[in-house]
Amino acid sequence: MSRVLVEEEGGSVRVSEAALSEIVRRAVASVDGAQLRKGRRRLGVEIEDGRARAELQLVVAYGRVLPEVCAAVQEQVADALTRMCAVEVEAVHVTVEELVRP
Repeated sequence: MSRVLVEEEGGSVRVSEAALSEIVRRAVASVDGAQLRKGRRRLGVEIEDGRARAELQLVVAYGRVLPEVCAAVQEQVADALTRMCAVEVEAVHVTVEELVRP
């Protein structure tokens, strides 16, 4: 499955689910104490008409301030999608699903 980034008369540019997953995974991993929850079948990123929305499930290190970690993840994911996919990010929703010992 792929998402259309650009569709013009002369051709189109698409990004695969695997490539989107890697962009988001690396953005989340850049935030100390956060990682994507494993075992998800699909990444919750939708791209349509130059706009993106993401829904992510996170694992966060125990003892971290959850709102701070989540805000940093939202910022990093939005920045990565904007830079690499040239889309406007409308929202990055995060849910902390699990806490782990660092």
